Amino acid sequence: MSLKYRFALFFTAFVALILLGSSVTIYLFYKNNRVEDYYIRLHSRCTNLVSDYKALNEDTLALASNKGKRRSLYYQSLVILKTRNQVVYKEIDSTNLIISQELLSKVKSKRELRYKQGEYECIGIYYPEYDLYIFGGAIDRTGLRKLSNLFYILLGVFGGGLIITTLTSFAFVQQAFRPLFKLSNQIQQTTTSNMTAKVDEGNGKDEIVQIAKHFNAMLDRLNKGFEMQKNFVNHASHELRTPLTTMMSQTEAALNRELTVDEYKSTLLSLQEEQSSLIELTNSLLILSQFEKIEHSNNWPSQRIDEILLESISTCKMMFPDIQIEFSFENIPEDESELLIIGNDALLKSAFRNLIKNAYLYSINKIVKIVINSSPGFVEISFLNKGYTLNETEIENIFVPFFRGSNANQIKGYGLGLSIINRIMELHDGLLSYTNIGNNTNKFSISFKNGAR
Repeated sequence: MSLKYRFALFFTAFVALILLGSSVTIYLFYKNNRVEDYYIRLHSRCTNLVSDYKALNEDTLALASNKGKRRSLYYQSLVILKTRNQVVYKEIDSTNLIISQELLSKVKSKRELRYKQGEYECIGIYYPEYDLYIFGGAIDRTGLRKLSNLFYILLGVFGGGLIITTLTSFAFVQQAFRPLFKLSNQIQQTTTSNMTAKVDEGNGKDEIVQIAKHFNAMLDRLNKGFEMQKNFVNHASHELRTPLTTMMSQTEAALNRELTVDEYKSTLLSLQEEQSSLIELTNSLLILSQFEKIEHSNNWPSQRIDEILLESISTCKMMFPDIQIEFSFENIPEDESELLIIGNDALLKSAFRNLIKNAYLYSINKIVKIVINSSPGFVEISFLNKGYTLNETEIENIFVPFFRGSNANQIKGYGLGLSIINRIMELHDGLLSYTNIGNNTNKFSISFKNGAR
């Protein structure tokens, strides 16, 4: 069952319960009021009869002759008895009242007793001052007829109200759900090839508008992610195709003509170089893909940032024998905790190695300066080198995968290193930035929140 039908049925059932509760309450209230009103009238007839009986000095003949002057109920029966169970007066047709000794005892003990005898609703009253009992009974035809009429009126009101509520609720739900249906139709038109189509947000401030705004915001995020993925795939395909094409052309050239041993060695060395580049590209793509799946972990231990950096420097010196690294502290930390960060040492070493490698490859003198600046709250590491600096456009795209600046034309690479470093910084809640500090000097800085766990 659809939501709109469930809502309409729920609303109808809710109103039906209210109507039913109101009808039952009115009926029961009127029923109790009818009984109370009837007994008040019957009690009045009994007390008037006893008053007349005593006023006429217990003259039953005179009392009977005045019957026409007293108001009667439908099938009214009245009987007066002495305490010795002696009937002193009864109205004509009052023989249908059954008065037992047990009933007399109850009336005497309670002074007044209400009870039913078949269709009759009766009352028994004991007057100790007169040493008399009086019993009266009648059928409340008028009250019962009104009660029956009220029952059918309330039944009709309940049925009519239920029908009207059902029709109204379905019409109301149809109208209320119209914006939702419209939103649903617009959402159905959104496909992977049509991610830029937005749903109509309208001018209101209800929940449907909020859903539309959140959906459009989600579309923006998904579209951005798809675009990044699309660009990444396109760039990766292009970068993979280049070495593969080179290898294929060299292989075909070698197969199409006779080569000397030296020419074969040269061709194989060229192929080996292209294969190494291909392996490096594949590894970089794999690393970047893996880093996209990793999330920040609060379970990472505290690490001494300077110790990890020194290990990375040692590794880079073995990789590049002619590299010159100048390592220094801008200020000597007073507290060891200023050099502590929460992180993954393997990821941090990878980031440091890539930054040192880039500074080395793109420097003009093979000198890399590394400076640590620590203070309570954060620690910053700067990597500086002399070389070609980046312009504003290049700075905006420097962290985009496969983007390479104009200074990279003579250096082999794929433009993935800074993307990997930036992702590692994001995992550590850190920040990677580039600054052209002038005098042909490039400065890459990374900063972390410091302090022991």
